[in-house]
Amino acid sequence: MPVWQQESARSFVATVIDMATDLWDLVVGRNHGTLATIKRDGRPQLSDINYTADRERRIIRISTRAPLAKTHNLRRDPRASLHVPAPGGYGYAVAEAAATLSPVSGDEHDPTVEELIEVYRSVRGEDHPDWDDYRRAMVRDQRLVLRLAVERLYGRTGAG
Repeated sequence: MPVWQQESARSFVATVIDMATDLWDLVVGRNHGTLATIKRDGRPQLSDINYTADRERRIIRISTRAPLAKTHNLRRDPRASLHVPAPGGYGYAVAEAAATLSPVSGDEHDPTVEELIEVYRSVRGEDHPDWDDYRRAMVRDQRLVLRLAVERLYGRTGAG
């Protein structure tokens, strides 16, 4: 391979790596986006959600409820995409992922409720004013944790 092609290939690889870092910065720096799941008829089902992202583990976690459409869709087909808009609308990131679902909260002190508390603290950046009430609500509302294992990240950052 000629030297100019080698240099161009190295530059392209560096750009892709930098873009992935910028895109992860966008995903980690935000906590809301639009989740797309696949309905039975193949069309997308969209939900505006809050989330928390772990860059090192490449996991995005979302608190959701068992009876909702997104949960039913993901039990049938675990493919999901999360669209995260950049501040001001100049850019976006899309995380394509395989979803897993925790068990539904069944007891105020079960592992699912404990993980939901972690998600709440991470998304809100603060403690809940009444954790006992929160725990009861998680069980009553049939809450669970939706985990997205990010397989691919694409998009663009900045204007242009």
